[in-house]
Parts: sequence; C-alpha cells; structure tokens
Amino acid sequence: MSKKAERTTAYIIETVAPIFNKFGYVGTSMSDITEATGLTKGAIYGNFENKEALALSAFQYNQKQLLAVVDEKLNVEGDSLDKIFSLIRFYRQYDVFTLPFGGCPILNVGVDAQNNNRLLAAAVKETINEIEGKIALVLENGVKANEIRIPVPPLQFAKQLFTMLQGAISMATMTRDRKYLVNTIAYLEHLVQKEIKN
Repeated sequence: MSKKAERTTAYIIETVAPIFNKFGYVGTSMSDITEATGLTKGAIYGNFENKEALALSAFQYNQKQLLAVVDEKLNVEGDSLDKIFSLIRFYRQYDVFTLPFGGCPILNVGVDAQNNNRLLAAAVKETINEIEGKIALVLENGVKANEIRIPVPPLQFAKQLFTMLQGAISMATMTRDRKYLVNTIAYLEHLVQKEIKN
C-alpha cells in the first residue's frame, strides 16, 4: 500500500469513527460517510471491502485510544492501589474524554451491535475482557506483593469494578446527568479504600 493510500485510509477511519460511534452501524449511511470525508463512494470502497469492514476499523481506532489511556493510568508510579485509584480517577472525567469519540465506544457500539453485527459485538466483548484483564493483573500483582487484600479472586473483583464503571457511564449517558458518574466514582474510591487496602 502506498503512503498516499495509507494516509487516505487513516483519514477515512479518523473521520468516520465518531460518526459510527454516535449513530451506530445501521444508523450510519454511505451518504453520511461520503459527506463527512468529502470522498466518493468508490474512493471509500477502494480502501475498505465493505461498510462492515469500515465500521470495525472505526471501532478499533476508538478502542486503541481508550486502551492506550487505560494502560497509561494503570502504569503510573506507585503500588497497585495507586494504579487502581489512577484508573478510577480517569473515569470521573470519562464523559469528557469520550466527547470527541461521540460517546463511550464500548457502550454505544456494544448496545448497537448486539442484534445487527456479530463482528462488532465480538470486538466490544474482547475489549471488555481486555480491560478487565488489565485491572485483574494489577490486583493480582498487588496481592502477591502484599500491598492489598481482596475478598474475591482478582478477576472477579476487576469485573465488578468495571461493571460499576460502565453502569455509571450508561446511566450518565441515558439521563444526561453526570452525577451518576461522579457519585459512582466517589463510592468506588471509598469501596476500594475500605475493601482492598491492606
């Protein structure tokens, strides 16, 4: 692939990623894509096999940005508790972080793709598993280093933690009231402090 073709492909993905995320796979038409990019249908299909391939690339683009920040927050200096608090604090501003994406890609694409796109639904599930695994690894290392104690296996705790975060994101999104997010984060900080601090 030539440099120009690579740049065109990257431009298309970056341009349409927030559109797919906001309006969904079915809700995004080819005319939305051509209008946003300023390219013809032929130029789009010259870079992507079909709309499904483009939608998947768009999700992967958003996913990559999200996972990079999750990694950054979980790799801060300090012990495992510092790392967990770093991630939780990031989620306090998650709605602001995902504004350029058109909202939370996990929530938006996950719900939208359930009944109309198996590939996208699987990609979302894989992303959820990956984030939960990253959190569980930090917890596991914390237990091994005797920094924290947790009442359940690390992966189970990670899944519950992430469920509460995503639930808060869902409620804040649906009600357009970010107090759901802020209050859940405050509760999680208290819970983590109380439940897992050694």
